[in-house]
Amino acid sequence: MKLGAKELRTTKPTPEEFVKIKKNPIYIILDNVLDTYNIGAIFRLADAVAAEKVIICGESETPPHTRIKKASINTTEWVDWGYAQTAVEALQKLKIKNEKLKIVAIEQHPRAVSYDQYDYSFPLALVVGHESRGVSPEVLKIADGVVELPMFGVNKSLNVMVSLGIVLYKAIEKISNV
Repeated sequence: MKLGAKELRTTKPTPEEFVKIKKNPIYIILDNVLDTYNIGAIFRLADAVAAEKVIICGESETPPHTRIKKASINTTEWVDWGYAQTAVEALQKLKIKNEKLKIVAIEQHPRAVSYDQYDYSFPLALVVGHESRGVSPEVLKIADGVVELPMFGVNKSLNVMVSLGIVLYKAIEKISNV
């Protein structure tokens, strides 16, 4: 089933439709992402890659929020999501459910490797952080890996949704090639 923006804005899946949506073993963790347009765009991205779940953490707004709904074109209704007090709490619960889960933070950090050099494996939790402070130090401590995107211009970073999109599609190449 493929819906356009007009249909998405006015529909909600039935429980039967929701469970039939094929999901990839990818979890997207928002570690205090504050911009509601980023959050909404991340829902669109999660839908695009059929992520298993989005977990919104900390001070982040959650649906139903008008700006999240607008930016997501209502994909908040089609993507499974939840809320946790902290990203560490969310990741610990996911790790209990599946000890094979790999946690990868998208962050500029001394441990970081280029996103295109990382060996992604599934199930996978990708963590993006606060627009100014980044991924929390507590999450970086428990992450199995940290990836970053090279910056060739004068700006030192990309928007969290853009960075997440690039990394998600690089990681999903592995699923596509299996």
